Amino acid sequence: MAAITAALVGELRAKTDAPMMECKKALTEAEGDMVRAEEILRVKLGSKASKASSRITSEGVVATYIAGGIGALVEINCETDFVTKNDEFIALANAVAKVIAEKNPADLVALAALPLGDKTVEETRTELIGRIGENMSIRRFQRFETTGKLVSYLHGTRIGVVVEFDGADEQVGKDVAMHIAAMKPVALSSDQVPADLIEKERSVASLKAAESGKPADIVAKMVDGSVQKYLKEVSLFNQSFVKNDKQTVEQMLKAANTSVKSFSMFVVGEGIEKKQDDFAAEVAAQVAAAKQAQ
Repeated sequence: MAAITAALVGELRAKTDAPMMECKKALTEAEGDMVRAEEILRVKLGSKASKASSRITSEGVVATYIAGGIGALVEINCETDFVTKNDEFIALANAVAKVIAEKNPADLVALAALPLGDKTVEETRTELIGRIGENMSIRRFQRFETTGKLVSYLHGTRIGVVVEFDGADEQVGKDVAMHIAAMKPVALSSDQVPADLIEKERSVASLKAAESGKPADIVAKMVDGSVQKYLKEVSLFNQSFVKNDKQTVEQMLKAANTSVKSFSMFVVGEGIEKKQDDFAAEVAAQVAAAKQAQ
C-alpha cells in the first residue's frame, strides 16, 4: 500500500475540496489509490447530501445569462443567507444559467442530467451540498429565445429580471428591467393579468365594500373601481415610470420608440414557506430530555 503522505492528502483535497480528515480516511480505505479515493468521497458526499435534502431551502440567488437573442433566468435555493455569499454557490448558479440558455432543457429533470464540466448538473449540485453541508435545490428556470433583444437586471442576487424588447437604445430596456424589479408588475397590460389574481382582488374588495353599509348598486361600483385600480397598479404599461413619475411606462416607451414584448421576474424564496425556529421551545425540549436521561 502506498504511504498516505500529507502531499497525497493535499492533492485529493485540491481535487475534491473535501475536509482533510475525510481525504485521509478515503485514501486509507483506498490503499493510496487516488481514483478510488475520489469515488469513495463522492459516495460519502452524496450520503451527506441525502441527509440535507429534507431541509427547507428558502434562501438563495437568482442568476441570468444572455448571449444575443438567447438567455436564461434561474433560481437556486439554499438554507441560509450565509451560503448565498459563497463563491462556489454563486458560480454554480451562473454556470447553470449558461447551461439552460445553451442546451434548452425541457424541465428540471432534464436540466439535472445535462453535463456541467466533467460531471452532470445534479452531480455538481450534490457534491457542493457535501462540501458545504447545506441543502441546495434548483427551484425554477425560464429560457428565452427571440429575434429581438434581451436585457437583464439583478437587484443584488435576490431579484432577477429579463426583458424582451425591440428598440435602438439598450438603456431603455435596462431601465424597464430595473423598474420591474422595483415595482413588481404581474403582466404587461391590464388584459393580461391572470384571472385568479383578479378574482382574489375582487373578493377582497367585495368584503371591504360590503362593510360600508351602502346600497348594492353603490357597492358594485366600489368593487369595480377597486379592481380597475388594482389592474393599473400591477400592469407594467400602466405603472408610473420609476425614473419619471410624470409619465407611465407605456408613455416612456412610446417616446423612446421602444416596445416590450415580454418579461420575467424571479424573487428568491417567493411562495416558499420558511421554517420558523422557536428557540425557547427548543431549549425547553432539550432541558426536558436531559432530565429524563438522569
